Amino acid sequence: MLLAVAAFGLLVGAVLGLVGAGGAIIAVPALVYVVGVPVAEAMSTSLVMAASSSVAAVLPRLRHGINWRIATTVGVVGIPAAFLGTAVNAALPQPVVLLGFATLMIVAGIQMLRPRPSASGERPPGRGWVWRAVLVGLAVGLLTGLLGVGGGFVIVPALVLLLRMPIGAAIGTSLIITIVNSIAGVIAHAGVGSVDWQITVAFAAPAFLASLIAARFATRLSGRMLQVAFAVLVLAIALLTIVRTILTW
Repeated sequence: MLLAVAAFGLLVGAVLGLVGAGGAIIAVPALVYVVGVPVAEAMSTSLVMAASSSVAAVLPRLRHGINWRIATTVGVVGIPAAFLGTAVNAALPQPVVLLGFATLMIVAGIQMLRPRPSASGERPPGRGWVWRAVLVGLAVGLLTGLLGVGGGFVIVPALVLLLRMPIGAAIGTSLIITIVNSIAGVIAHAGVGSVDWQITVAFAAPAFLASLIAARFATRLSGRMLQVAFAVLVLAIALLTIVRTILTW
């Protein structure tokens, strides 16, 4: 089984490197339905992958392109929210969690089909940004703990639309938030005994390496084409997840 886990780690890492986000969206259904990993373990495994991949992606942005005030506020608020989301996850039946995850996939797929907003016309957060950052942190933290995703595809639009950040700064800031929330999610899942470290390492290590290699080729391909192809893949997997979950419930 570990070979199958490693193979899917390579696939998910390659997708993450090419598209820049969304690896956990396809990681959880692949681990659950193809490899046979329990839902809770699949989600904790995807969080480790999200954290390690975000570390690789954020390194070139540490000196520039990160709003540390917003990253700290959203990240700190998201930590207890991630623990709360994990507690709710543990109390829900697996089919309910999978249907919620499929719904999130549909939202993510639609979001990926939309063109990213440009940086023109964006303004600094301004007054009252703290409360908006707190709301974003609560929502993303709950999402991380409940469904086992880093939430980058949700964080970036929230930072741009609610906190008026330029898209470049939003991407860099979202990576820091993803790292913090994913680590909190892993710790929370470990607290309820849902982390299989052997499977996690077998999946996350190949995913990390594949994302680094794939990122080198991403610049040679059309970003819009990659986004659309990924969105179609996510929507197809979401529909299959819904059908499979309903039929086996």
